[in-house]
Amino acid sequence: MSEVPAKKKARTPSARRRARELALQGLYEWLLGGADAGVIDAHMREQDGFAQCDAAHFDALLHGCIAEAAAIDAVLAKHVDRKTTELSPIEHGVLMIGAYELRHCVDVPYKVAINEAVELAKHFGGTDGHKYVNGVLDKAAAELRPAEVTAARAARR
Repeated sequence: MSEVPAKKKARTPSARRRARELALQGLYEWLLGGADAGVIDAHMREQDGFAQCDAAHFDALLHGCIAEAAAIDAVLAKHVDRKTTELSPIEHGVLMIGAYELRHCVDVPYKVAINEAVELAKHFGGTDGHKYVNGVLDKAAAELRPAEVTAARAARR
């Protein structure tokens, strides 16, 4: 008789992943309704699980993405197949977080930034949205972190 493999326990998300999830939810609210960043911030801090998130990373992502939305969209516009305003709010928010991390969070390796964005898209987005996010951020990484991307690609050869 063959054994049925044991199901893996659902892992508790890391503090950084939880910060990304909450920042995405806040960006979603901002993209849909244009609420004030302070109001959104307060709302997100009331959510279950906020205490388990990296609050500094959450602050950087939420407030950084909102403050730099035009600059982030300008980077993304070079790599998307339509206007960023025509993207689903989930994909748009995920791409904003990924681009922000690529631009500002140099302590996060570019592959990790892309993978985390892909995981957000898988969890919150549509069926194949994660593939789109992966392709866009891979192109954006080559622009935002050229030395790191070039070195990684050279190491694979």
